[in-house]
Amino acid sequence: MDDAVELADMIAQLRAELGRAMADGEGDGLRFQAEKLELELAVGVERSREPGAKVRFWVFDVQHSARSARTTTQRLTLTLQPVRTDAPDRPALISGAELLDEV
Repeated sequence: MDDAVELADMIAQLRAELGRAMADGEGDGLRFQAEKLELELAVGVERSREPGAKVRFWVFDVQHSARSARTTTQRLTLTLQPVRTDAPDRPALISGAELLDEV
């Protein structure tokens, strides 16, 4: 699976990139509220037959979604709701300064 990444790793990288965007945007004059993140992915589902077998989800480049016969490729749409761990009731703001009506 040279041209694929595990779904968990892709989501972890997305989380890191959003966190970096939030930190980089501190003090900017414009912010974006992240209400929902929608991702459409080409995902390969692989099931191993070894002891302790598990199912793994691989995210593929769209151009390489036609994989070998051992891997079933599906289209998957994820809708993620960003939540701040330090303030779960406040929206996740990607960059910029708070407005007067923001808490």
